[in-house]
Amino acid sequence: MEKVTVRHSDSNDIAAIKEIYAGELAFGGTLQLPFPSLQKWQSRLNDLPSGAYSFVAELGGEIIGQLGFEAFQNPRRKHAGTFGMAVKDNHQGKGVGSELLAAAIELSDNWLNLRRLELEVYTDNQAAVKLYKKYGFQIEGESLDFAFRNGGFVDVYRMARVLKRQ
Repeated sequence: MEKVTVRHSDSNDIAAIKEIYAGELAFGGTLQLPFPSLQKWQSRLNDLPSGAYSFVAELGGEIIGQLGFEAFQNPRRKHAGTFGMAVKDNHQGKGVGSELLAAAIELSDNWLNLRRLELEVYTDNQAAVKLYKKYGFQIEGESLDFAFRNGGFVDVYRMARVLKRQ
C-alpha cells in the first residue's frame, strides 16, 4: 500500500485543496461554506501571512487532505497556535488526518517552539475528537450554538494540547 506524504502546499495545489473543501463532509465539518470558489482559495493560499502554514496530504499524486496552521503573532500569544483541517470525503477514516496532525505537531514542537496548540471541533464529530485526544489534546470547554450548519446551530468543544513546563 502506498504511503501518504505530507508536505507544504504550493500554488499548484490550490485547485485540489478547493476540491477537498467542496466535499460535503469537509465543509460540513469545518466553518467553510459549500461551493467554494477557486478565486477565494487562491487569494487565501497564494500569499500566506507571517506565521501561517499550509500542509497537504498526497497519495499517489492526488491531494487528499489539507491542514492550515497559524502560529499566533501577538507577542503575548507567541507560545500558541491553532489549526484546521479537512480530508477528502472518500479518504476519511484512513489515517490521513493523523498524518497531517503529526506534521503540524512536529512543526509546532520542534521548530516553532510553541507550547500550546488549540482548536475548535464540532461536538458531534466524534472521530475528530478521538483523533485529537490520541495526540494529547484535552477538552477545555464547550461553546453552545457556535456555528450555523445545515439549517441549525451546532456546538463546539474547545480543545488544546499544552506541553508541560520544564
